[in-house]
Amino acid sequence: FKLSSEQLSSQDHYDFGMRAVKTVTSAAGNLKREHGDTMDEELIVLRAIRDVNVPKFLQDDLKLFNGIVSDLFPHVKEQAIDYGNLDEALRSSSRKLKLQDVDGFVTKCIQLYETTVVRHGLMLVGPTGAGKSCSYKVLSEAMTSLKGENAPGGGLFEEVHKYVLNPKSITMGQLYGEFDSLTHEWTDGILPTLVRHGVAHGTDDYHWYVFDGPVDAIWIENMNTVLDDNKKLCLTSGEIIKLTEPMRMIFEVQDLAVA
Repeated sequence: FKLSSEQLSSQDHYDFGMRAVKTVTSAAGNLKREHGDTMDEELIVLRAIRDVNVPKFLQDDLKLFNGIVSDLFPHVKEQAIDYGNLDEALRSSSRKLKLQDVDGFVTKCIQLYETTVVRHGLMLVGPTGAGKSCSYKVLSEAMTSLKGENAPGGGLFEEVHKYVLNPKSITMGQLYGEFDSLTHEWTDGILPTLVRHGVAHGTDDYHWYVFDGPVDAIWIENMNTVLDDNKKLCLTSGEIIKLTEPMRMIFEVQDLAVA
């Protein structure tokens, strides 16, 4: 990570701190549980580093990163990963949504899947028309169609429920909830209502909360405890809602210039 931070270009969404290390450790743990002793430990670490970092790199930085990794793991021969039914489901979901199932797009969907396995908060960064919305829609459709089948990251595929909102189109009170200044009555916001609905669902189904709009320091501030390891939504009313394991917070943004 030190080499990456020194050699790669400076981008707002690059992070090589302790959080990145923790994510790699968690991904390596998942691989170890899935493959046990059949996979060499160096290969497990290499795959974990790739799975976590490759999705966020720009094309030019990817070549530099590959060079760094090949220097650190000179004798490790990486094997092609077989995604089997997920790959096929992504292609059929693309066709169902009237999209072309080009390899680059399917790869991005698989990278998004890999990221949802190891992180509960993630960002889709790119300009308008880059395929951010389509990638999560195709992936959710594919995962829902594979419900009950074995997943590459361990466990089973489950149905995906999506909740899409634009946080900048409403006030902070409408987003998180607010007290009425006259009656001191609490009114729930959109996000707590959706999260509470997801918690009450009581199944292993995935719940993806998609924030489709610019990220700025004002409204994202209240998401701090949601996005760190506490996974708790803390409201002004004093209520704390604990997120369940299958919940994911997805931010769909053009850039992170003011985040």
